[in-house]
Amino acid sequence: MSSENETTTPDPHCLFCRIVSGEIPAEVVATNDHAIAFRDLNPQAPVHVLVIPRRHAANAAETAAQGGTDALITLADKVAQQEGLDQGYRLVFNTGRDGGQVVFHTHLHLLGGRNMGWPPG
Repeated sequence: MSSENETTTPDPHCLFCRIVSGEIPAEVVATNDHAIAFRDLNPQAPVHVLVIPRRHAANAAETAAQGGTDALITLADKVAQQEGLDQGYRLVFNTGRDGGQVVFHTHLHLLGGRNMGWPPG
């Protein structure tokens, strides 16, 4: 488990921490006090937005332990409404390398605008 300092201090090498700080530009579609939502650069659906906590944590479990997943889901729902996803959408947390996580800063994928098959890839 990461130390308290590692989960609360922005990581200068973390891509998403650098997006939160404004150092790296992103197409931001919504924000709240605890999270930021921006378009994925490699979209897997007509709507593919990443929702990330402003506070660095390596994965969804760490963010949940900090009490931060509610802000991510609330912001994802706001974006889904803005994007007209009234027929439904998918929310995905990838955790760990085997789970498909590539950037080790919690991020929630909001996917919509097409039928989402099951099981997922």
